Amino acid sequence: MELNRIYQKDCVEGLAEIPAGSIDLAFADPPFNIGYKYDVYEDRRAADDYLDWTRRWGAGVVRALKPDGTFWLAIGDDFAAELKLIFHRELGLSCRSWVLWYYTFGVQCKFKFARSHTHLFHFVKDPKSFTFNIPPIRVPSARTLVYGDIRANPDGRLPDDTWILRPQDIPDSFQPNEDVWYVPRVCGTFKERAGWHGCQMPEQILGRIIKASSNAGQTVLDPFGGSGSTLVTAKKLGRQFVGFELSAEYAARIETRLNETNVGDPLSGSDEPLSSAPATAAGRRVNSTRVVVNGRSAGRKRRSARAEDAGQILLTPSLDAPA
Repeated sequence: MELNRIYQKDCVEGLAEIPAGSIDLAFADPPFNIGYKYDVYEDRRAADDYLDWTRRWGAGVVRALKPDGTFWLAIGDDFAAELKLIFHRELGLSCRSWVLWYYTFGVQCKFKFARSHTHLFHFVKDPKSFTFNIPPIRVPSARTLVYGDIRANPDGRLPDDTWILRPQDIPDSFQPNEDVWYVPRVCGTFKERAGWHGCQMPEQILGRIIKASSNAGQTVLDPFGGSGSTLVTAKKLGRQFVGFELSAEYAARIETRLNETNVGDPLSGSDEPLSSAPATAAGRRVNSTRVVVNGRSAGRKRRSARAEDAGQILLTPSLDAPA
């Protein structure tokens, strides 16, 4: 299979065509099975059907990995526990980290607390032989920042496994010296937003994963192309890449993004905590519908980026809404 391409096909079929033991790093952000509206995929399967499908594409990923290969999985709450067991207990991968990617501008729900995190599972095929590049992601330790301890490693230490987004929303917490990772979720008003896929991973998150778990020239696989951000980030960082996308429209748009990307281009977004989320452009309108309650405007409704259930809405205040 030719590298540095996106293939428009079912990932189970595509993974079967990849030579066994040829992939250094795989990253998957599969459908969460929560009823999100994709153009050609039904995201509300029976639970057993969804898990069996996961086993099929998961076995293809494991088969494709090199003996020292790495797999990262992004998944929501609903099936996080089951998928961890599938990849660890059934498919034989070793879980190195269970990262919590936290953000304060999460999906607002009607009948539950707002979802503001995604699970990132870090699996390796061989727990004694795998790539994990430390220098690109070291942070200052408390010995350096707080205690002035001469025993502190001048290169810093590894970050914690809670990655914080939007520190601007909580100015008294998650300061730069607290050793957490924060990167903005790709909101609808961000310049980074592709604009045609609602579940877009930030390049800064993908960049950390790709830098830590692969080296320049190695091959990165994404079985769920989506918005194309994994492949775009891999290309920017000088990796080979290959991906699959079921939707013909999405695949064509990913190919356009790849053609517009050059090796060495900077990643979108910022790794600086205090400027991690860009300001909303003045006058930017949201595609929305006004909500009327008892004859008075109560705001506007718009669809959530990753719906908790079918028909979920978000309310944004209206200037003439009742107090």
